[in-house]
Amino acid sequence: MNADSKTADRALVIQRVFDAPRDLVWKAWTESAHAMNWWGPRDHPARHIEVDARVGGRWRICLRSTENGRDLWQGGVFREVVAPERLVFTFAWDEEGERGDENVVTLTFTEQGGKTLMTFRQAPFWSDDERDGHQGGWGSAFDRLDDLLEKEKSP
Repeated sequence: MNADSKTADRALVIQRVFDAPRDLVWKAWTESAHAMNWWGPRDHPARHIEVDARVGGRWRICLRSTENGRDLWQGGVFREVVAPERLVFTFAWDEEGERGDENVVTLTFTEQGGKTLMTFRQAPFWSDDERDGHQGGWGSAFDRLDDLLEKEKSP
């Protein structure tokens, strides 16, 4: 197996069912006011978000560590925006080295009887550790998204 195929195999795929309508899940991803309330793991919540969810539009987010106050900036460009079904954007940390490499996030949202199946894919990763670190971070962020959706769909 060559290095390129090994890297291609390092995709992070997460599926989650949210007990919320697809339009609401879509807004949570594409509107800054919603994203501010869930983006980032519990120990690195967002402190700044800009989202221009259109093809060619940019997004930029700053996460802040609850432990030491360190800021972590990330951003990218939207490649596909098909409301409320599909979202594709580039993702890169504003850091040197491995964390600074760009990859692509692809999201699909499928309506399931008032709930939403979200399929998240991020690739490529240059190491298993990098991919696994993102899995923990996104998992925690998606827990926060689930909490937000519960609040927003309540009367």
